Amino acid sequence: MESSIILTDEQIKNKTRRIAYQIYEVNFNEKEIIIAGITGNGFLFAKKITEVLSKISDLKVVLCEVKIDKKKPLNKITTSISSSDYKNKSLVLVDDVLNSGTTLIYGIKHFLDVPLKRFNTAVLINRNHKKYPVKADFKGISLSTSLKEHISVVFENGNSYASLA
Repeated sequence: MESSIILTDEQIKNKTRRIAYQIYEVNFNEKEIIIAGITGNGFLFAKKITEVLSKISDLKVVLCEVKIDKKKPLNKITTSISSSDYKNKSLVLVDDVLNSGTTLIYGIKHFLDVPLKRFNTAVLINRNHKKYPVKADFKGISLSTSLKEHISVVFENGNSYASLA
């Protein structure tokens, strides 16, 4: 099956910058914000957002990895920081692609056990095929694709891209 590039490295950088500005706009009154990336590409995307946020704001930005087994999301979910580190703080849960919403909804469920000041979600690509009632508050691009199509995001230094096959 032939794949086509839907986002180039430059476009991903621009979308990341725009999402970082949107996150800052919503959280400008905060002193600290937690950027929680879902293991794999979600965490890599969260790192990129964190880098931009640190440059454009005086917020203390804490990067957190959310370890979810995407094949078995009911398995125990863990984070790279303790729950006391994000309690009563503003948190943004980040993933690369919002497809059915399964991974994001289980990630959200994990954070419901701790009181948060504000909770948002961010994705690079929103596919509009949700199985669960979950939405991305901040998104790079929304695509209406067929269920048979597959989106891949590759994060490489200087050569990141997203493709549709």
